[in-house]
Amino acid sequence: MNRTVLVPSVLAMALSFALASVPASAQTDPKKATMDRMTKSNLEKCYGIAAKGKNDCAEGAHSCAGQANVDRDKGSFVLLPKGDCGKIAGASLKGA
Repeated sequence: MNRTVLVPSVLAMALSFALASVPASAQTDPKKATMDRMTKSNLEKCYGIAAKGKNDCAEGAHSCAGQANVDRDKGSFVLLPKGDCGKIAGASLKGA
């Protein structure tokens, strides 16, 4: 088989397998995917520290990841290992 055809075919197949392993609900609902990751990885929501466009999600401020409009948005959070949020100045476990 020609190498220029083989490499894209293998990459497409790998991507198909990766997407098939993600639950359909997580593929369509980014907020659910974030909450599933939080639960599985023992993470907690840490509010008030996300840089503009670098948040994991939010509580009512916008739909989800990457949509924080300002640095240190009080309504947006990033996921951190449990216990780490309390070590950061200006961080909170509760959103505004």
